[in-house]
Amino acid sequence: MANVGLLFVGAVLFMNGLMLLGKVDSRSAAIFNLFVGGLQVFTPIYLIIAAGDDSRAIMLASGIFLFGFTYLYVGIGLLMGLDTTGVGYYSLFVAIVALGFSFASFRLVNDKPFGVIWLYWAFLWFLFFLLLGLKIEALTTYVGWVTAIEGWVTGVIPAFLLLTGYWVTENYNETAIALGAFGVLAFASLWFVTRNRHPGRPAEDYGASGYVAGSHG
Repeated sequence: MANVGLLFVGAVLFMNGLMLLGKVDSRSAAIFNLFVGGLQVFTPIYLIIAAGDDSRAIMLASGIFLFGFTYLYVGIGLLMGLDTTGVGYYSLFVAIVALGFSFASFRLVNDKPFGVIWLYWAFLWFLFFLLLGLKIEALTTYVGWVTAIEGWVTGVIPAFLLLTGYWVTENYNETAIALGAFGVLAFASLWFVTRNRHPGRPAEDYGASGYVAGSHG
């Protein structure tokens, strides 16, 4: 069930990235954020109930709430035209907690690929904090591209491989290294490509504004 949620996390990240790039209307993106946010709140509740006394399963499921609440916050904020500082500082909280889940994935669960994916999410939510909390609007284009790319790299592709049985556990080390190398090279290169570009649509033009959101299922 968590893998199904992860698939739609990829979709909402992709859509939110396009919204920041000025390709998707913010109010239409808000509706999809509410759909995925609701799914990502229902899913961990179900998983925690099903886990019983399995503390490790409960720990893994609890991380999904971080993103479910983000999507709901974003969707409601977009529809109501709220200031972005609240979701921006919440994103800072998520970025810090994501580092803890990355550590847990590496050391407690021995899932190195998702340890790297949690680092992707920590980086993304820190960018959301800079853009939405501190309102550094020069980052809009960069954050839009990072969000859209992470939708596929951390959401759609891993979820599809997990759902189809092609997520090969024997190659965890190689997968983690490949994910890490791709992230560093892609996002560093993207920074040099986009840093001198003016955003196509400044954050305040969204009403609730450059709202975005990351998540994991």
